[in-house]
Amino acid sequence: MLDRNRQHQIAGPGHGQALSADLYYDGAQNYSPYGRDYSEQEQGFNPLKLFFYVVQYRWLIVMMVAAGLVGGVIVTMMQTPKYQATTQLEVLVPSAKVFQDIEVVSENSDLRAFQTAREKLKSRALAQRVVFQLGLSEKPDFLFPTPSFSLGNIFYRAFGISKSPSTEEKTPEQREAIAIGRILNDLTVNLVPNTSLLSITFVDQKPKYASDVANQVAQSFIDQRLDQTSETSDLARQFIQEQVLQVKQKLQKSEEELVAYAKDAGITITGDDKSLIGSNIEALNTALATAIQDRLDAGRVVDQIDKGRGSSLAPVLESEGLQKLSDKLADLTSQYQQKLGILKPGFPEMQQLQSQIKELQRLYSNGVLAITDSLRLKYQEAQNKEADLKSKLAEMEKQQVIFNDKNIKYTILKREVDSNRSQYDNLIAKLNEVGVSSELKTQSAAIVDFATQPDRPHSPRLDINIGIALVLFLAMSASVIYVIELLNNTFTNPEQVEKELGLAMLGILPLIDDRELVSAIADQKSGLSEAYRSLRTSLQFSGAEGAPRSLVITSSEPSEGKSTTSFKLGQDFAALGARVLIVDGDLRKPNLHRLFGLDNTIGLSNLLTNTVRREDLASIFRSTKYPNVTVLTSGTIPPNPADLLSSPKMALIVTNLGKRFDLVIIDAPPIVGLSDAPILSRLAEGTLMVISTNQVTRKSAKAALKRMRAAGANVVGAAMSKFAVNKFDYNYAYKYMNYQYYNYGTDTGTPKIEGKVDDGAGQPAYAKSPAFSRLVRRVRSSVGGFLDRAKSAS
Repeated sequence: MLDRNRQHQIAGPGHGQALSADLYYDGAQNYSPYGRDYSEQEQGFNPLKLFFYVVQYRWLIVMMVAAGLVGGVIVTMMQTPKYQATTQLEVLVPSAKVFQDIEVVSENSDLRAFQTAREKLKSRALAQRVVFQLGLSEKPDFLFPTPSFSLGNIFYRAFGISKSPSTEEKTPEQREAIAIGRILNDLTVNLVPNTSLLSITFVDQKPKYASDVANQVAQSFIDQRLDQTSETSDLARQFIQEQVLQVKQKLQKSEEELVAYAKDAGITITGDDKSLIGSNIEALNTALATAIQDRLDAGRVVDQIDKGRGSSLAPVLESEGLQKLSDKLADLTSQYQQKLGILKPGFPEMQQLQSQIKELQRLYSNGVLAITDSLRLKYQEAQNKEADLKSKLAEMEKQQVIFNDKNIKYTILKREVDSNRSQYDNLIAKLNEVGVSSELKTQSAAIVDFATQPDRPHSPRLDINIGIALVLFLAMSASVIYVIELLNNTFTNPEQVEKELGLAMLGILPLIDDRELVSAIADQKSGLSEAYRSLRTSLQFSGAEGAPRSLVITSSEPSEGKSTTSFKLGQDFAALGARVLIVDGDLRKPNLHRLFGLDNTIGLSNLLTNTVRREDLASIFRSTKYPNVTVLTSGTIPPNPADLLSSPKMALIVTNLGKRFDLVIIDAPPIVGLSDAPILSRLAEGTLMVISTNQVTRKSAKAALKRMRAAGANVVGAAMSKFAVNKFDYNYAYKYMNYQYYNYGTDTGTPKIEGKVDDGAGQPAYAKSPAFSRLVRRVRSSVGGFLDRAKSAS
């Protein structure tokens, strides 16, 4: 096992740049023996990613921008210059009305009045009036203007060549219709917000027509309103006069019929429209109510008299004569009582006093009796009066019934008279109101600001046309880029691998031309070698205990660089002092023996089928020229590779090899379409997926990863191969992939003789200048990238 402490001791500066620990360490809660379950969170809008797309498709955008500029200029040249003039008109909404009593009442302005004025200004009748006032139907340059948008405008504006129009081919009616249509099409009327002003704007190819038509529209609107008001007043006055005569005749006739019937029926009406019978009944009712009240009051007095309390009545107590008799009687009674203590009752003086007292008592009683008799008489009179009034009221009610029968027709005739009189009064008031209104002659609108003749065209605007063209072409370029990205379902950058597959990106391997691949692998200071050392460092930190002891390297499809990765990782781990065994697990199309320059007569398949002699077992594991690197080739290609790899013997071999070597690297076949890689991944502690840029589809990579995980494989991460790090957009996005960084420490001043790798083909070494090599790589990568995109899009 390659423990982490040992790797830190061996790996020093210059052995590659380790990536950020955040990419491989996910916290204790997500810790796994090798690698991690990477889950990409949903991200929102990323301006930096949008900038990368702009940089990536910069030439397409530049061409679209240039096309937009040219298109904007061409469209401007194809448009005819037009001039615009504006007149401001104030709409005077009536703020007062005249009623029959000459009372002035204020009225709020109504928005509908402004809308009505706006529609009238755009009416055909007003346009016809303007055409007549200005004589536009006889002016050819107004009737037949230059086309607003035409290819011929380019030559007209460049050379001033134009065809003079002619009016002889059109009848006067047709010319008038054309002129009216032009005014209606080029006239614009808008209400100025929060004001009572209307802006009248007219656009024409001639500046004089623009100002003249705008001013004439406003003036014609005022004249039209004055004519309509005067005509309406005359018609209203005539109509009301006719109605007054008719209603007057009807009123006279109805009054005559009412008087004649009242005379025949003997109906007399008082001033308040009441009959005499009705007035008498009303008076009798009032008198009867008074008599009833008097009778009730007198009855209460008589009741007191009948109860023997007549002396206590108010008339008795208020009588002066009785009051004097009462006082004198009291005085004599007092004297008698005083002398009774001295003299006896039979004494003459006492008898005289008694006789006086008795006389006074008789007189007082007679006075009380006279008053009570008068009160009884008054009560009797009240009863008689009440009875008499009731008798008269009953007689009058009988007369009222007879009157009501006669009054029915009288009421009908009276109602007709009142109706005719009301109509007559209203018509007279209307006639007076129309007469006063017609005399006022007030304008309903006034011109606030006349239109002046413009000195520069209003359209076309070169800046606006170019802006619109740029927006359209940029939108078109965005659509094209979107379609290209939609069709390009391959992986173009490491972020897509992490997002789509959820795998940690352990290494990014630069794109190397096939003719320079051998020299790049042999050169330990090349960018490709540095990338593999960075991948090795990432694998060392992929698990809690360091790199896995057995590692399967596979890919989704063929030709993604898995064999080269196995070859190079074996060398890099061996450089740390580890004993490395590289096993060619591809029993269908083996390639590892070519990279090491070995034959493939005997190998893994022979070991699994027991077709190797015991004394030849040691020779199966071949040493290479690279220290600490041992190779187990695939051997003879068997007819049933999947059966051999899934046998218990294969699991036993992997276990035993893991005990003998510090690291066992198995170069496995592609995943898609085969079961070899999932079988081998179950036997190893970790699996590394190699994903090529712009080659393997995302769907294929997802399906391959799904198969590996379904088989129980521990996929520690992914390595992205054939990545064009010298492209500007990728270089800017992934600064740690800087091409110059991969050549750090290389002597760029003198040519370098690259070594060669034993591959059995006897390829020669390459000796090139680094600067020239970088130039060639950039040209080839640009062409290759375009071809790859075209291939992936197709």
